[in-house]
This record gives sequence, C-alpha cells and structure tokens, in this order.
Amino acid sequence: MTSASTLTVMIVDDETLARVRLRDLLADIAAEVPNEVIAEAANGQLAVEALKDRLPDVMLVDIRMPKMDGVELARHISRLEKPPAIVFVTAYDNYAVQAFELNAIDYLVKPVRAQRLAAALQKARHSRPVAPLVLASLQKGARTHLSCHERGRLLLIPVLDILYLKADLKYVTARTAAREYLLDESLTHLEQEFSERFIRLHRSALAAKDAIAGFEKCAGEDAETQWQALLRGVPEKLPVSRRQWPLVKSYARHLSS
Repeated sequence: MTSASTLTVMIVDDETLARVRLRDLLADIAAEVPNEVIAEAANGQLAVEALKDRLPDVMLVDIRMPKMDGVELARHISRLEKPPAIVFVTAYDNYAVQAFELNAIDYLVKPVRAQRLAAALQKARHSRPVAPLVLASLQKGARTHLSCHERGRLLLIPVLDILYLKADLKYVTARTAAREYLLDESLTHLEQEFSERFIRLHRSALAAKDAIAGFEKCAGEDAETQWQALLRGVPEKLPVSRRQWPLVKSYARHLSS
C-alpha cells in the first residue's frame, strides 16, 4: 500500500445497520482517504469464505458476532502469508479497549466517527500484523474452528467435527469423518485450549471424548501401549499409553455406565 493508493476494505459485522453506517462513513471520507469496499460479511466464517475471492487491505471487524467472533477471525487471518490489517470495532468494553491499547491494536468504538475512521485507515497503511500470540491472549474461551492452509486457501475446520488430533514431527493432523487436515499448531496448546472436549490418549494423540466408541487390548508388541481406542466413524485405532491409561480407564468406566 502507498499513501496515494485506494485502500480496499472488507466490513465484518452481524448487524446490517452497522455495516451500512460503516459503508456510508467510508464514502464520506473517500476524498481524504481513498477507499473501496470490496466485501461485507455477517460473521467470521462468512468473512473467511469471502477472502477466497480477494484479499482486502483492511478489515473492519466487529468483536461480538455469532458463530465466530472478531478475535477468533483475526487469529485465523493472522496465519495468512500477507494478512490484511485488522481494525476492531466494538461497543464500549473496558476489557477490550484496555487490551487493545496495551498491545497497540487499533480499534473503533461504536458509534464510529468519520474522523476516527479516517485516522484508523491511515494508520492501517503502515501497520504490522498483530502477533498470533497476542490475539490468542485476547480470546475469551476456546475457538470454534481450527484453520490450515491448503493450495493457497485458508480452510476452517469446525472443532465439533474433529475426531482426533495427532502429532507428527512439526505438524498436527486433525481428523474428521471426511478427511485429514494438517495444522501448524502445538498439540500441547490444543490440549490446554480444548481440555473440555479432548482427552489425551498418548503423548502424540488427543481424541474427542464423544468420538470414543470403546477400547480393546492392543495386539502389538509395543511395551508402551496395552490398549487402543476405537473411534466412531473412522477405521483408525489410537494407542493408549500406559501413563495415560489410568485417566482414560476412568473415562472408559464412564462410557460403560
């Protein structure tokens, strides 16, 4: 982006009137800050879909939205090779405002004012992407989706669809009933974030609790494993380590009851 170039903008907000207001404000300041709205979306999931067509220079992102909020959307976008600049839009929220100011993240408070919007767009021309770790610290609760790059596209994987997560060298494989996805994430961090949904079976594997159909004795000669987990919807069987078996066994008893 250069100072004279027209900024391309995507507006992400679940309220139609809020999107209309931002579009009108952007038109009002176009002489001062040349801009073009190239897409709108009502939530984070739809915004990721829209990114497949064209990447904007700037995204104006509401924080509180259904299905996927603004912070989670920003976390997924930050994984792009050249992510758009993010300007968060929020109704006044002490926690959010303090967190944004602490981390030098630009934000707009509703109702958005024209001059403040113009200043945010000017700043976006020279801003650096927000670090993924900073965005993770702002997330309230676990994400609804994980994301990966595939053939130049950003794909979303609903966490509720994931049957297991398995570490292999520097990547983690997320398995759904339909297919596998490669994630550039830490299995340990995923275990911490999604502890309510997944249980550790082995140093390299987490399984969704509701995907476990049962357990059977392991026929192999691996001294570390005696049992393996049977999963609904896929033929794979995951090893259960001796270290994890006491915890997993208590869950097995819960299953049988």
